[in-house]
Amino acid sequence: MELLSLIPDNLSELLVKIVRFTELRRDVLYENIHNTRTPGFAPRDMPMLEFVEILNAAIAEHLQHQRLLFADTENIRFGKNGRMEVTPLLDENAKTLLENSRDEYTELQVAKLLENSLNRKVARELLRLKCGIDAPMAGLPVNETIAKGPLKDAAAHREDPD
Repeated sequence: MELLSLIPDNLSELLVKIVRFTELRRDVLYENIHNTRTPGFAPRDMPMLEFVEILNAAIAEHLQHQRLLFADTENIRFGKNGRMEVTPLLDENAKTLLENSRDEYTELQVAKLLENSLNRKVARELLRLKCGIDAPMAGLPVNETIAKGPLKDAAAHREDPD
């Protein structure tokens, strides 16, 4: 059975992608905070503009041909059964802040976490209203990976602010 058939329509699929992307980004941002004292650590962030461009192209395709297509980019790839692989990018601005002002670096990471949390909550609520359930928690097929290995200790050191 094709698991994507469980997603009711294109809008739901789009919202599921947004929810998963924000979950992946949350893990990267938690890693950034967790590793501030790790020698040689370089903070990363998700390719936000790339993701927005993918969503815009998918919506344009839907409007034109009534189908939702997610095209691979350099750092974001899509596979079978809703699989999404994202390669986080070095965050040069955050790296400079980490080297020069740990307080400003931490404030930046917290601000990104808050923005990301809001984006995730809005997408989840829209999905809940659209489907009548909390779809990601109901087991809809959303497989994801962060390229270049799993995040170390990220899950063990975080609280879910959502």
